Amino acid sequence: MKADASRTLLSLADGLGHETRAEGDDHAALKLWLRLLSTTTQIEDEIRRRLRLRFGISLPRFDYLAQLHRAPQGLKMTELSRQLMVTGGNVTGLTDELEREGLVQRESSPTDRRAWIVRLTDAGRSSFEAMAAEHEQWILELFAGLDAKAVQQLHGHLGVLRVHLTRLKDHPLDETP
Repeated sequence: MKADASRTLLSLADGLGHETRAEGDDHAALKLWLRLLSTTTQIEDEIRRRLRLRFGISLPRFDYLAQLHRAPQGLKMTELSRQLMVTGGNVTGLTDELEREGLVQRESSPTDRRAWIVRLTDAGRSSFEAMAAEHEQWILELFAGLDAKAVQQLHGHLGVLRVHLTRLKDHPLDETP
């Protein structure tokens, strides 16, 4: 019975999102890539929707606050930009908005007169922690379709893939790693 339910769910998944681009004779790696892309997009869209509805905040703002929460001593704006993988202009705009809302504070760096250090305010920390607690529950809910062993295995396999991809990045296309 459980195997039948799994097969039904798998056949339903084949018709969703980016996966509809795959043909029956495509390589398994291509099908996996499209499934990863579809799944990531679906999860991200749901998290964006819930953050907007529950807290009136965008995912980029949540990510920005998360980076600062991990660095209680604060971060230089250039570090924040690098960690978020966005331009300095984007970070400046977000910082301006969040500073006006009292969630972050900006102060000049004691070691570099040209740099600013951004930290969460007490209100920012409290606000983020409330959001993060719900965010964690949402993630658990969204991944509840997999049992704990499958989650661990998938995490491990994706880790191996990331190491492989990192190694490939260090080699020109015409070289074999």
